[in-house]
Amino acid sequence: MIANHPRMLMWGVCLAGAMTAWSAMAQGPAQPAVRISADLSTSTGAYRPVYAWFGYDEANYTTMAHGRQLLRELHDLSPVPVQIRAHHLLTSGDGTAELKFSSTNVYHEDASGRPVYDFTLLDGIFDAYRDAGVRPMVELGFMPKDLAATLPGRDTYQVHYPQSTVSGASNNPPKDYAKWQELVRVVTHHLVERYGRETVRQWYFEVWNEPDIDYWHATPQEYWKLYDYAVAGVRAALPEAKVGGPASTSPSGQRANAFLRGFLDHVKSDKSMATGGKIPLDFISFHAKGQPKIVDGHVTMGIAHELADADSGFAVVASYAEFKRLPIILSEADPEGCAACSSRVNPANNYRNGTLYPAYTAAAYKALLELGDRHGVDLISMLSWSFEFEGKDYFEGFRSLASNGIDKPVLNLFRMLGMMGGERVATTSTAGVPLDTLVHQGVRSAADVDALATYGDRRAAVLVWNYHDSAEPAAPSEVHLQLRGLPTGVRRVLVQQYRIDETHSNAYTLWKQMGGPQQPSPQQPSPQQLDALHAAQGLQLLQAPEWAEVANGAVVLTTSMPRQSVSLFAVSW
Repeated sequence: MIANHPRMLMWGVCLAGAMTAWSAMAQGPAQPAVRISADLSTSTGAYRPVYAWFGYDEANYTTMAHGRQLLRELHDLSPVPVQIRAHHLLTSGDGTAELKFSSTNVYHEDASGRPVYDFTLLDGIFDAYRDAGVRPMVELGFMPKDLAATLPGRDTYQVHYPQSTVSGASNNPPKDYAKWQELVRVVTHHLVERYGRETVRQWYFEVWNEPDIDYWHATPQEYWKLYDYAVAGVRAALPEAKVGGPASTSPSGQRANAFLRGFLDHVKSDKSMATGGKIPLDFISFHAKGQPKIVDGHVTMGIAHELADADSGFAVVASYAEFKRLPIILSEADPEGCAACSSRVNPANNYRNGTLYPAYTAAAYKALLELGDRHGVDLISMLSWSFEFEGKDYFEGFRSLASNGIDKPVLNLFRMLGMMGGERVATTSTAGVPLDTLVHQGVRSAADVDALATYGDRRAAVLVWNYHDSAEPAAPSEVHLQLRGLPTGVRRVLVQQYRIDETHSNAYTLWKQMGGPQQPSPQQPSPQQLDALHAAQGLQLLQAPEWAEVANGAVVLTTSMPRQSVSLFAVSW
C-alpha cells in the first residue's frame, strides 16, 4: 500500500496552495505578460481531427481489462471515429503479450505445407475494437513463422526484450510471395465477412512497419514486392479497400528520405510485381519522432527533430504531382521512438508521466498542422504510439495514456483536442515561437506560449500552452487572451477553462504525494487511494464557469499559465 494520507481528498486545494507559494519563492520573478489574440472572423481552414489516432506494439493488450477500458475512453473523447493501429496482427504465437511483441497465430502450415487459418485471437482483438466503437487501422505484419524465409542469423522467430525484438524471423520476408498474397486476401475476406463490407471499406490497410530499418530483413526492392503482393491480396477481397504505406522512419534522415522517395518512385513508374498492372496507393504513411535527453540534470525534449521529420516528409510528398493530394498518415508521431522503454531504462522518459508530455504534444500539434498547410499536403493523422502496459508498476514511465487503469495527464490533452471543432481561426501570440525556429532549433531560449483556436456553431475553443523543451522549473506567465470577431448581437459568453498542470487533470501528482515513488515494487494503492486517483485523473476545470461581457465583438480573458501547462478555453453563447 502507498503511504496513507488521511486528507487525500483535499489534495488538490492543499497542493495548489503549495505550488503557488513554490512558484513565487523558488522560480523567481514572473515572466512578462503574454498577449494572445484569436480572431473568429479569419478562418485558416477546416479543423482536421488528426489527434484521433493511437497505436501500440502489444496487440494482445487490446482484450485485457485495462485495454478495453482505455479503448472506450478513446472512443468517448472524440466526436469523430478513433483509429487504432497495432503491430503483430499476423505474427505467430500463443497470444501472450510481452514488451514489443504480441501474436495472433492466424496462419500456420500443415505437414504438407498447406495453409491453415485460425482467427480466434485476431477476432478477439477486432471484436474489442468493434465493441468499443473504434476503427482498426490494419497494419499487415509481421511474418507468420511458417511463412518466414530462412535467413542466416535470423533463424530465431521470437527474440525477447530487452534484446532487439525485431531481430527475429518474424521480420523476415516471405519464403513464398504468392502465399503471402493469399494470406492477406484470406484475412481481408474474413474481416469483410465478419464485420461487413461497408464497415471494412472505411478502414486503412497499411503494409508493414518501418521497412527501412531492422523491422524488415531484406532490401527496399523486396519491400516494394511485399507491398505489391499485399495490396493485391487486399484488393482481391475488397476492391475498394484503402491501401498504403510505406510506414517508414524519420524522413529527415538521408536513408529514410531515400527509402520514401524510392517507394513513391516505384508506385509512380513501375508495374505491380503481383498483377502486372498499376500499383494502388490511397495514402502515404511515415513516422516522425523527437529526441529527449537529460541535460544538466533536467529532461530536455527534442521537438525540433519530430517537426523536421514531418517537414522533410511533407516536402517529399509535395514534390510528386501524382501524390501531393493523397492523405498523409503520420502512423507514429511521438517525442521519441521506444514506447516500451520505461524511465527505469531511460530516465529521460519520465517526461511521460507528468505535464511535459501534454505540453510538448500541444505545441507539436499546431506545428504539424501548419507544416501541412505550408507544403499544401493533406495531413489526416498524427498517430500517438501510446496505449497501456499490463502488469507494470504504477507510473513506471512507459509511453502510455494510462497506468494500471489510471489516466495520465496526456490523455486529458486528447480530451481537450476532442472538444475543438469547426474552422481553425487565426491566432497571434507575443510569445509564440516561430514555426521555422521550432523546426530547426526547438524551444531552447524563451518558452513557447501560443494558441490554437477553432470556431463552430455558437462556440469557440482556444487551446493555450506554456511549453519549453527543458523541464527546468520556471515562473508562470500571465496570459491575456483576446477573443475577437464574435457575432454581432452577442453580449456575453460562457467561459469554461479546462487546465492541465501540476494540480489539475493530473493523477501523477497525487500519486507522488501518496509516496508512490518511494514504495517498493509492486506499488499497490489501497482501495481508498485508488478512488482518489480515479477522481484526479480526468479533465478538470481550473475554476467554475463564468460569464464574460463582450464589447465591440471581443472578450478578454486572463489566466496564469505555469511552465509545461495547457488550458482549453471553451467559449459558448
